[in-house]
Amino acid sequence: MPRTPADTKANRPHDPRGKERFNEERAAYTVASAQPDLEAGVKAIRETVRTLPPRPGVYRMLDARGDVLYVGKARSLKARVANYTQVAALSNRLQRMVSQTRSMEIVTTNSEAGALLLEAQFIKRYRPPFNVLLRDDKSFPFILLRADHAFPRIHKHRGARRAKGNYYGPFASAGSVNKTLNALQKLFLLRSCTDSFFNNRDRPCLLYQIKRCSGPCVGRIDEAGYDELVRQAKDFLGGKSSSVQTDLERQMAEAAEKLDFETAAILRDRLRAATFIQGAQAVNATGVGDADVFALAAKGGQIAVQAFFIRGGQNWGHRAFFPTHTQDVDKDEVLARVIMQFYEEVPPPRTVLVDRDLPEAELLAQALCEAAEHKVEISVPQRGDRRRLMEQAQRNAVDALDRRLAETGTKAKLNRELAEFLELEEPPQRIEVYDNSHIQGAKAVGAMVVAGPEGFEKNQYRKFNIKTAQTNDDFGMMREVMQRRFRNLAENPDGEEGKRNSHETVWPDLVLIDGGKGQMSSVRNTLAEMGIEDVPLIAIAKGPDHGREGREVFHFPDGREKTLPVNSPLLFHLQNLRDEVHRYVIGAHRAKRSRAITASPLDEIPGIGPARKRALLLHFGTASKVRAAALDDLKRAPGISDAVAQQVFDFYHAGS
Repeated sequence: MPRTPADTKANRPHDPRGKERFNEERAAYTVASAQPDLEAGVKAIRETVRTLPPRPGVYRMLDARGDVLYVGKARSLKARVANYTQVAALSNRLQRMVSQTRSMEIVTTNSEAGALLLEAQFIKRYRPPFNVLLRDDKSFPFILLRADHAFPRIHKHRGARRAKGNYYGPFASAGSVNKTLNALQKLFLLRSCTDSFFNNRDRPCLLYQIKRCSGPCVGRIDEAGYDELVRQAKDFLGGKSSSVQTDLERQMAEAAEKLDFETAAILRDRLRAATFIQGAQAVNATGVGDADVFALAAKGGQIAVQAFFIRGGQNWGHRAFFPTHTQDVDKDEVLARVIMQFYEEVPPPRTVLVDRDLPEAELLAQALCEAAEHKVEISVPQRGDRRRLMEQAQRNAVDALDRRLAETGTKAKLNRELAEFLELEEPPQRIEVYDNSHIQGAKAVGAMVVAGPEGFEKNQYRKFNIKTAQTNDDFGMMREVMQRRFRNLAENPDGEEGKRNSHETVWPDLVLIDGGKGQMSSVRNTLAEMGIEDVPLIAIAKGPDHGREGREVFHFPDGREKTLPVNSPLLFHLQNLRDEVHRYVIGAHRAKRSRAITASPLDEIPGIGPARKRALLLHFGTASKVRAAALDDLKRAPGISDAVAQQVFDFYHAGS
């Protein structure tokens, strides 16, 4: 019989309306070997089918460890899941999935559209190996014009849209949103500072001096005048850019007639900013309104999806996606899956333009309507501006895929050369690069970056706060990093073999260390003490010329040294790996130093949070005066109760 899993965050779909829209159940668990077994998989699915209702919902295929293999949605769960027991009709990919399936989890929903939305949530959360995946770890930036202040602030925003205000986006990259935001500040002179900065100004800041803010913090513009700027900004971002420009031109002409040349010059600069925003559009989207454009290209077993983001007739950037796990999947279905997963993170516009007819397009539009709470139309443009825009997206998709294939071919060749140079049996699929950073042993941080066949895998990066090696001991720091990285693998070398979702349970194919003979000896001996002897190691040290022009020296575990020609592409590749771990570890070290600079001795007192710390510092002035204060003085501090005062006093005077 089905059983209900524990009501934990890990088992609940992250949807605020989840309880009203679905019911989750765990199917009977079939005990079987973890090895692929088609009969065991079919048996587990048949056991599940016996208890399934003919209702819409989402199903998850699980392996023997409980990891999600596949997420699917169905109009009728019973009919859809039963299809997986007809092995002869399944593709090779689905047969492999069934052979690894040992149990299933079922979620029933109120509608098929709700099932489609929930399927996208689960795919994003679990990243199943048999689903088409939209591999994109970056969130999309927006421009936020806040509405929680008398003088609204405009700024870049990422993440959940909880703040009250108007969101404009998505933008394809931080660069595109920053350029647009800078031009908008020049055009509308809206403030970008935080509320605390705004409330504590007694004279205009630099942004006012360079004519990128109207100075509301010191009364250089009244609330009515600022509201007019906000209205113009909303009109411009909402697609009424022509009317805004016409209004500015009229105001500039009136100022010139009155011989108010200073005002006319300010209006001229604002007009130039408006022209810059419109002139920076690489795509002509006039008359399109709010729309996202998706075009797909396929070649060499890979697929690229090009997306243009059009808002108010303005191009807010474009990005190419390269979905994975697309073998044996129809291209139309791949595009539909990409679109659904994309809008799991981003609110859909009213129009979505695609270059082909999608399967279940009406259902997809219905699901997007439910997510956006407004009508969403999915269409294939046939003529006019929209068709020309689609043709441009198709050309960009082909170009992006050609670049991807060229880069992939180059990386594959470099990996083959790397294997030959380092005397490896086969090209490495996972390269881990290590370095540490400190100042005379203080605030020491170690770092690991990971590179795969397609480039750096930033979701696998890891930082290590050095705990034991507190002196200026690079070798000791590297020894601690290796111990912490390989501890779990040394204790259980086979238990999680092949699970690539966590760096804790994946063996590297190559470990690259930034350092020379000393670092190599430290790492080699540390791993040997842990019983690990089959991980390929190499250390890269700067040559005698100490620069990128010099020949790096590569140190092997057996003491041998090798070099590469200064113009070798393989040398540049290895230097790039080393430079990436440099960048990452130095950034981590700087962040740790910054936190230490802003730290307060009051942070060490248990139970003293930011509000009470602020109250104590405002009353006494410094942390040293808090420490020297008598108990009665602590009790008199605003916002400090007698119990908290006693706690602070006891912390500093324990044992006295």
